[in-house]
Amino acid sequence: MIQELLMAAAGAAAAAAVYAGAAARVVKQYERGVVFRFGRLRDDIRSPGFTMIVPIVDRLHKVNMQIVTMPVPAQEGITRDNVTVRVDAVVYFKVVDAADALVRVEDYKFAVSQMAQTSLRSIIGKSDLDDLLSNREKLNQGLELMLDSPAMGWGVAIDRVEIKDVSLPETMKRSMARQAEADRERRARVINADAELQASKKLAEAAGVMSDQPAALQLRLLQTVMAVSAEKNSTLVLPIPVELLRFLERATPGAPEQPEPEPAPPLSEAYLKGRAAAADAIEDLTGSSVDPVPRDTDTA
Repeated sequence: MIQELLMAAAGAAAAAAVYAGAAARVVKQYERGVVFRFGRLRDDIRSPGFTMIVPIVDRLHKVNMQIVTMPVPAQEGITRDNVTVRVDAVVYFKVVDAADALVRVEDYKFAVSQMAQTSLRSIIGKSDLDDLLSNREKLNQGLELMLDSPAMGWGVAIDRVEIKDVSLPETMKRSMARQAEADRERRARVINADAELQASKKLAEAAGVMSDQPAALQLRLLQTVMAVSAEKNSTLVLPIPVELLRFLERATPGAPEQPEPEPAPPLSEAYLKGRAAAADAIEDLTGSSVDPVPRDTDTA
């Protein structure tokens, strides 16, 4: 009798062990457990740790709650300014409602991937090339809004969306390079012209100061000589204009003034008569081939 009781107890213990082994489940820290009993969703979501289910009756599905990094394949499209580009992106999302992620959509990862590709092609067609290259932050926000609206109904929250790369045709790259080169050359010319304008203003101010103080011009000349002589040249050629010498001569105190040249004396009457006689002699010798000097002009 005792042996039968021991065997029954051992059988019950074995059955309990088998039941416990079939019913015991472990949910990890980054997971949540969703239980279906006879195909119906149970309201209680199993938290991380050890949990028990009814064998054969219940089915436990574990849902990963970590942030998923999903690359979006490169999409080719035409921008609003008719430029063909290829754009690829990456989507960061996570499950916030494990029950909705299992019940409302068949495969939430595939659904988010397809929605991301469609939204990326749509955002390419609505944007200009300059926006794709320089205003990516605004495009990223637009993509995030386009994905977040349907994803919330699937129990998924979009964390962020980033455009990784924009591929352009080679002809467009060369055109942009030429445009950038022309823009830099224009800026260089504007800066050079501005520098020349500022330098001319400063030179005009310096000329005004030197005109008020004549000695400043001589000091500037001496500074130029010193700057040239610092190069250790054996020969120094310094052209000095005559006007400068006259200016310095007039500016020197006590210098004798140069007498003004006298006007030429008027032609005498005898000289004029001699020219008229010479013209008559030439006419007699050469004939009418030589035009005589008009008498009126000589007498005048």
